[in-house]
Amino acid sequence: MNFNRVMVLGNVTQDPETRTTPSGQTVTNFTVATNRVWSGADGKKQEQAEFHRVVAWGKLAEIAGQYLAKGRLVFVEGRLQTRSWQGQDGQKRWRTEIIAEGLQLGPRRADRSETSEPAAPSPASANKKEDLPEIQLDEPTDEGGGIKLEDIPF
Repeated sequence: MNFNRVMVLGNVTQDPETRTTPSGQTVTNFTVATNRVWSGADGKKQEQAEFHRVVAWGKLAEIAGQYLAKGRLVFVEGRLQTRSWQGQDGQKRWRTEIIAEGLQLGPRRADRSETSEPAAPSPASANKKEDLPEIQLDEPTDEGGGIKLEDIPF
């Protein structure tokens, strides 16, 4: 039995690029940075960043393109896929990417001043509900209860 599963929690390094293939399918590409922190033999804190290229297709691509932005925290679930192509210089090139099969968006920070994320609500709008659908939790049952797929807004 083989198993190809990837789970990455990190920050988006630049705004995602969304395009449509000639066949009409939506695809979004973005990169996620993860950090590893450890203490070296001398006791000093060490840090290393790793960068992961992510490809999302279809509805997931539309969601990623709409809601992700540089600096946003995202949890990506998917599988690894390596593709190859012939470069303009005639050399064969390879790239390993995460093909996203699920995304969970991290919290928005109110202190950010980017246009893609709203600032802290003003007193006049503080009592207004967001336009996002409300997810209702079912009472747990022996059948696994919880959130129904049709209640998830994306």
